[in-house]
Amino acid sequence: MRPLPDEPSAALRGWRLRVYTIIFEADTRAGRWFDQALIVLIVLSVAVVTADSVPAIRARLHHPLELAEWFFTAVFTVEYLARLATVRHPLRYATSFFGVIDLLALLPTYLALLLPEAHALIDVRVLRLLRIFRVFKLPAYVVEYRSLGHALRASRRKITVFIAGVMMIVLVMGTLMYVVEGPENGFTSIPTSVYWAITTMTTVGFGDITPRTELGRFISSVMMLLGWGTLAVPTGIVTAEMASQRLVPLRTPTTRTCHECLTEGHLPEARYCYHCGAELPPWLHEPRNRG
Repeated sequence: MRPLPDEPSAALRGWRLRVYTIIFEADTRAGRWFDQALIVLIVLSVAVVTADSVPAIRARLHHPLELAEWFFTAVFTVEYLARLATVRHPLRYATSFFGVIDLLALLPTYLALLLPEAHALIDVRVLRLLRIFRVFKLPAYVVEYRSLGHALRASRRKITVFIAGVMMIVLVMGTLMYVVEGPENGFTSIPTSVYWAITTMTTVGFGDITPRTELGRFISSVMMLLGWGTLAVPTGIVTAEMASQRLVPLRTPTTRTCHECLTEGHLPEARYCYHCGAELPPWLHEPRNRG
């Protein structure tokens, strides 16, 4: 009888399990080394592309930089293929968030052979630095990160109402300024006036559109003063939610990953994936003080 995918007999074994643990789980010593080396390579590859965009540097070091770029591309290609080879569902990983980013990090170099302009898109590799959170998943940082996430989710309705209120204010004030100032003073349309209201209320003030009349300047002053209080509202909402989250103890997750859906962040004692419900394999954790 053919085993079901969720059964332990269908779990990854042998070299696939070892490579999977190194690539996808940063709680092992080899996994931490792998992620740290990967981040160094990503930073260096972005630095090479950035340097190659400077005409003076490119004129002197074009060939070494080009060789370095192909070296990084080869390493990232091998890494991407290793990820596909070790996961249970390659297509699921390829269409995941990090899977798409990993692919986008490779394509520009190969596309540059046909379209030289695509070479600048290699800087998309900087998005892969998001993996740095896997390396530095220290308990203090994880607790703070989860606390912030809970606070943002809990305050999303309040922030939505606040943004809707702000949009109504800028629409009304922009329309009022369009009537007061008119096209002769630069307020040529209601959208242009709303743009002015947004820049004024957020205290940005580019200065490309300014009121000329006394009434218009009075309205501008009100908008500036209103902007001070407006900017503090979302900060207060999130801060209040974060303060309330302090009362709820949060357990620190690990980089333990589900082999089925690739969701990470499971607790060490977890038996099933909190996302898809698949049975989790034993946690191959190596203590930090291990010699």
